[in-house]
Formats: sequence, C-alpha cells, structure tokens
Amino acid sequence: MRFQYCSGVLLLFLLFGCGAFYNQPTGIEKAIIGENTSATSSLQSLPKPKEPIVVGIYKFRDQTGQYKASESGSTFSTAVTQGATSILIKALEDSKWFVPIERENIGNLLQERNLIRSTRQEYSKSTNSNEIQMTPLLYAGVLLEGGIISYDSNIVTGGFGARYFGSGGSVKYRQDRVTVYLRVISTSNGKILKSVYVSKTILSQAIDQSLFKYVDFKRLLEVETGYTTNEPIQMAVTEAIEKAVTSLVLEGIKDNLWESGAPKPEVDAVMSKYSEEKDGASAAAIYGRSLKERRSRYGVEISGGLALINGDYINPLLRPMGRGALKYFFAPGFDLSVSTNAFKLANKDRLDVGYATFDLNAELILLPKDKLSPFFYGGFGYGENKAFKNLHFKLQYGAGLEYLVSDKIGIKMYGEQNLNLSDNIDYIKSGIRNDYYYRFGLGLTYYFSKNKSKILKEDKGSGNTLK
Repeated sequence: MRFQYCSGVLLLFLLFGCGAFYNQPTGIEKAIIGENTSATSSLQSLPKPKEPIVVGIYKFRDQTGQYKASESGSTFSTAVTQGATSILIKALEDSKWFVPIERENIGNLLQERNLIRSTRQEYSKSTNSNEIQMTPLLYAGVLLEGGIISYDSNIVTGGFGARYFGSGGSVKYRQDRVTVYLRVISTSNGKILKSVYVSKTILSQAIDQSLFKYVDFKRLLEVETGYTTNEPIQMAVTEAIEKAVTSLVLEGIKDNLWESGAPKPEVDAVMSKYSEEKDGASAAAIYGRSLKERRSRYGVEISGGLALINGDYINPLLRPMGRGALKYFFAPGFDLSVSTNAFKLANKDRLDVGYATFDLNAELILLPKDKLSPFFYGGFGYGENKAFKNLHFKLQYGAGLEYLVSDKIGIKMYGEQNLNLSDNIDYIKSGIRNDYYYRFGLGLTYYFSKNKSKILKEDKGSGNTLK
C-alpha cells in the first residue's frame, strides 16, 4: 500500500515536471535573427510619410545608474542595456519615417573622412589629376534625445505554495518596470517639439514541485522539479523604444509637425485608434488599474435576499425579501436612492408576517473609478404590513461590495440593519428596546448610457513642417 502511494505521488510529480523537462535546452542552438516584439508590427504598419525626416541621435543613454541585483547584493553589471542607441536607430529605420545619420561615433566618421581626403590628395599629386571632392555629410533637421530614465525592481511580487507530509509545490512571480523618455528637438531653433514616454513591465516566474518522504525505515525518497522564466530585459527595452517611436510619429501627425503621404482614411483610422489608446492611458493607474468614470447619472437596482428579525420572540427564521430602487448620482462616488422593499419576518411557531418599506438612502462608493468597490449607505424610511397597517418609521444603514461587469451592469451584495422606532413589529411590546431586523441581498444595478458625444479632431496640416 505504501509502495503504491509513493509510486502514485512520484508519477504525479513526473507529470508536473514534464513541462520543465521538455523546455530544457538540451543542445547547442545556432544564431538566429532577432525576434520582433509586440510593438514591432505597429511600428512597421505606420502610414507612410510624405517625406522622410533626417534625424540625428548623439546618445540615447541608460540614465538609471542601477546595477543588476543578485542574491548576494549588487553586481557590476548594469540593470539595463547600454546599447539603447542602436535599438533606437533600428526602430527609426523600421518606421520608414526617419533617416538616421551617424552621430554617436561622429569622431570615427570624421577621422575616416580625413584619411580618405589625405589619401586622395596624395594620389592626385602623384598622378597630376584633378582632386576628387568628397560628398558633404547630411545634417539633421531634428535631434532625438532622451534615455532609459527608470528601472523599478519588484513593483509586484507574490506567489502561492502548499505542502503536505513532505510533498508540495509553489509558484512565485515578480514584476519589474522600465520607463523610456523620447523627445524631438528642432536644430533650427532648439525648440523641443514633442516629448513622449512609455513604460513596459518585465515578468519573472518560478514554478517548482518537491517530494521529501520516508518510504521505509532508513529509506528516503526525494524528488524536485521546476523551472523559471525571465522576460529578457533587452526585449522589454526594445519594445518600449519601438512604442515610443510609434507614439512620437503619431503625435507629430496630430500636431502637424510632419505629414503623411498615405490616403486620408488610412491616416484617420490609425489616429482614431491611437486616440482611444491614449484616452485609456490617461485613465490608467499603476498595477493595471483603470481609473475612469464608469457609472452614469441614473441607475435602476433589482435585488433579492433574506430578512431576519430581532424582536421579542426567540428562534428567528430567515425569510425572503426583494428590493427595487432608483438611483441618482450627484458625483461619481455619491448618490441618493429611493427603494421599495417587500419581505417577510418570522419566528418559529410564533410569527410569520409580510412587510413593505419605502426607504431613502445616501450612498457613498469608496472607489468609484474601479470595477470593484465597497460602498456604505444610510438613511430613513417607513414600513407597513401587507394589510397597510402597523405603520412605523425607521432608520437603516448598511455596507456591501459592487463589481461592474461593464459600464452599464453592476453586481452587488450587501447587508443592512434596520432600526425601527417601534416595538410592535412582531405584534408584541415587551421590554424597553424597539424591534429591529436585518436584510441581506444580492442584486443587479443597471446604469443608463451616458450622453457623451465623441469629437474627432482631424489634422489639417498644410505641409511637412520638418524637412
């Protein structure tokens, strides 16, 4: 029996470890052409320019000053690549919008031209021929400056693990972030024409399983398997730079800095998509939170649940309840709601009666721009039984959670306490404390569509500003 158990556990770990085993590099791999990133296709599919712009890049540096972290502390290896200038030049070529010229190692270029010039002069003297003139160097209409300005380590870390009788596994992850700034400068007057910045997260994951078990006296079975994946930092920097170049080109079209030679419908489609992406970025926050006004001014709520009385009788019973409400938002996180509630209150072998209440509540939503938010509410109302008798006034307060499936539909759960100004809710007056009851509900809220007109701004440039 023990042998079967250990064999089964070992087989299970082998199955889990297959993914790690078959992903191991088992041989020498040949050199390959560098992979594209997810931003490369967007960069290469930009509308064609009316005229490419000659651009110079002197240095696109790593400005973080950070060194690569290790378990024993920092090393002398930098956290990000020092060859960002080469990556930027490649991105500019792929965009087809720019003609990069050599400026990073301009000294080498000038020295080589001097060698060519002196060699030609000597040759022309020995052969008595006319000196061959060298073609002049291109000069840039604009310069690109900026750099990698931040590398933030461990902005998100976490994991999960479990172990039982020496067998178990764990999953760990870590997220870093690199940020790139890029600006374009006019060489005629030194004016900064446009500046953009892009951030890219870098994900690292580790999965492992292990077994540590005594299978018999002085017989120990130990099995370990797992693997780790680290997103290449160079690929993350490349993607961030390519995205920055794409944004720079589209921002230039938008501000009439340069002009596209593509048909206007193609340009409008690309600019519309970029505007939507930029609107989403303006409403985004760190850790993937999207901060935008989600709820409209009016809403309708329908919910159902259970009611529980706390009165003068013992053995209270849960009974069904239903609610319908109208909401009006004065601000994204504050609204007033008017609701009608129908429910039953019961005690075992003592009470079973139906009530209806009409409530007015002020509601506070703590995170109005998030999909998931807690909320609190409170107000007053009055109730009566199904025979329109036993009228009573009350105060109520409650709390809950709401999750927005979309900007129109929210799912909520809540609990509330109703403090009645009457001791006759259960048709018996006893003691000095008034009766009260609880209501617990689960429901849907429908938010009506917002009346927003989208204004599309069309670029009407008269020509290519930079040549």
